Amino acid sequence: MTSNIAESINAALVLARELPIYDFLEEVRKMFGRWNCSNRKEATQTYKTLGKKYQEMLELNETMCTRMTVVPSTEFLHTVNDGGRNYTVCLLERKCVCGRFQIDKLPCPHAWDVLKSKFLMPEEYCSSYYKSSTIVMTYDVPVYPLPDKNDWNIPEYVAEEVVLPPKWKRPPWKAKEGARQKFK
Repeated sequence: MTSNIAESINAALVLARELPIYDFLEEVRKMFGRWNCSNRKEATQTYKTLGKKYQEMLELNETMCTRMTVVPSTEFLHTVNDGGRNYTVCLLERKCVCGRFQIDKLPCPHAWDVLKSKFLMPEEYCSSYYKSSTIVMTYDVPVYPLPDKNDWNIPEYVAEEVVLPPKWKRPPWKAKEGARQKFK
């Protein structure tokens, strides 16, 4: 199983994989330090309530709600007519029958229309995880550097230990590096 972040990290560390472990870990630390600083800077320099990506999603939902009509049932329960289909929106539970309000934790176009009709701020109905202040806190964790090799206090019995790579054989179904080059 892979994820986008794992693929991004693997791609960024292609050259570092060939380094000794200490140098590899130092490269990883530098990379995460750079990413942390860059993301923290971007999050602190926004003047909007939400992070850039989530603000764009919210604005897209706003543009999608232009031709809808809202019919209130109670203070928190509303029916939104969107092109002949009716959607029920509950502001109290932050739910819409389309399901996007619950899943995205952002007001869907139907909820946006209800909020607009009640003159409420849609940012107040977004998950706190999307708010700039929360995003900045994510990147407040420092990435500490490794101490210099000369400052290490290694017991003699550890320094004398010989560490060999693990014994393993390449599975027969795995192509060798040279074979892969021929097919590219």
